[in-house]
Amino acid sequence: MTISIMIADDHALLRQGIRNILELEPDFQVIGEASDGEEAIAKTITLAPDILLLDINMPKVNGLEVIKRITEEQQNSKIIVLTMHDDESYVLEVVRTGAAGYLLKDIEPGMLVTAIRKVYNGESYIYPTLAKSLFSEISRCHEKTPEALTSIKHRREEGLTYRELEVLQLVCKGLSNLDIAKTMFLSEKTIKNHLTSIFRKISVNDRTQAVLYAIKNKIVTLE
Repeated sequence: MTISIMIADDHALLRQGIRNILELEPDFQVIGEASDGEEAIAKTITLAPDILLLDINMPKVNGLEVIKRITEEQQNSKIIVLTMHDDESYVLEVVRTGAAGYLLKDIEPGMLVTAIRKVYNGESYIYPTLAKSLFSEISRCHEKTPEALTSIKHRREEGLTYRELEVLQLVCKGLSNLDIAKTMFLSEKTIKNHLTSIFRKISVNDRTQAVLYAIKNKIVTLE
């Protein structure tokens, strides 16, 4: 198994540094580079890498627009944003737009490698310190109406039940298992069972990834 990767950043020296790191991994293959947003879109569509490492601040077309365009093209490439911006609002916008990962450029090489592997395997990966602060921003989320949730439920291949969608909404608000149990008049054990089922159905391993799933799939909205 080889993971094909493209690097999109307007700094040639940084691109080379990332390439050098990635090419130390026997199962990684860097198949292309892009120095601006237009080139990133064109090459991603043409080369179809498994992973696109993308900076937000790109010439010609910015990173967010690149994500939108690639998503609209229904490319199978998964996008990890690699940026200097450590504002959680950027993370939310990037996730809503369709990226699967968000990393800061000062990370250790090992974290970059881990993130690529996780995203390739269908998980989301957010820089750890940002993941923690993200919940304070997400806690202002608004759940969808019952009618909208029913529509979402029937559209989701994962088969989340209406009750599981309710639990997921409360997770997005930052509630603990005990608080969710009190809110829903259920036992804490029942909530844990619901979470286990939710995580399994949407193929995530933790609450942060579940919240990102909820945002991307419009199960919750944000102010």
